[in-house]
Amino acid sequence: MLDRLTGMEVFVRIANAGSLSGAARVMRMSQTMVTKHLAALEARLGTRLFHRTTRRLTITEAGRRYLDSTERLLADIESAEVAVAADRVEPRGLLRLNVPLVFGVRQIAPRLAAFAARYPGVTIDLGLNDRLIDLAEEGWDVAIRIGALRDSSLVARRLARCRMMICAAPSYLAARGTPRTTADLAGHNCLGYTLAQAGAARWRMGGAAAIDVAVSGNLRANNGDALLAAALAGQGLIYQPSFIVGDDLRAGRLVPITLEQPPSDQFAVYAIYLPERTPSAKVRAFIDFIADAFAPEPPWDHGLA
Repeated sequence: MLDRLTGMEVFVRIANAGSLSGAARVMRMSQTMVTKHLAALEARLGTRLFHRTTRRLTITEAGRRYLDSTERLLADIESAEVAVAADRVEPRGLLRLNVPLVFGVRQIAPRLAAFAARYPGVTIDLGLNDRLIDLAEEGWDVAIRIGALRDSSLVARRLARCRMMICAAPSYLAARGTPRTTADLAGHNCLGYTLAQAGAARWRMGGAAAIDVAVSGNLRANNGDALLAAALAGQGLIYQPSFIVGDDLRAGRLVPITLEQPPSDQFAVYAIYLPERTPSAKVRAFIDFIADAFAPEPPWDHGLA
């Protein structure tokens, strides 16, 4: 079956050139194939588009009407293709970005003004939530994910390390003592993060050789800021990333806990997007911008021992 769009282009070329041979030369196609495309188009439309004799080829009235519509349609298609191609080169259009709540509020939102100033043609739709979203099904262009990245068909770029820390308020440690080993955690009120990959009742320790240590406590939450508030009030120990607890550690409102096993170093901050032959310019621009903002050391780790 001959391609309908090619047939329409052949028709326009014949009309403009005034001959089958002229259209064939312009399209670098054999005259036989030009004739086949025209015959297929006329058969599909059920009318003749040209009067043909051995000496002349003239367009019919139906052909003139069809020519106007076809030229407009082909021009629209060309414009659409140019626009899509431009999106691969120039950052522009709507960028739908999904980010975990606390990280988005603290580390992404404050940088969007600078991104907008650099790329005024891009509008960002920022979604903040901690659930595992489906980029394709929900229409997100880019997502930020934090943790140990699971195997996926998505493309991932590592943006920065995510340093996990155990800490508590001075008031809690004064009342309950300071744990020195992972075994000591069993005697402490450990506040759990319910969305953690290891679960709320386990803290991943051991550096690269990760081990999960069982913990328990009287508070679980699906939000790191909620656990931070409880820890600051002296309720218990928390195991949270430095981008959440860093300010309070630097200010002395929290105290870092050092055990014989360090927290896992398997966690990182990633940008993920759908696999494409070439990602759009707006996606590349945003990921490069954020990667530069977090290099060479994540800003949330500045001043931490």
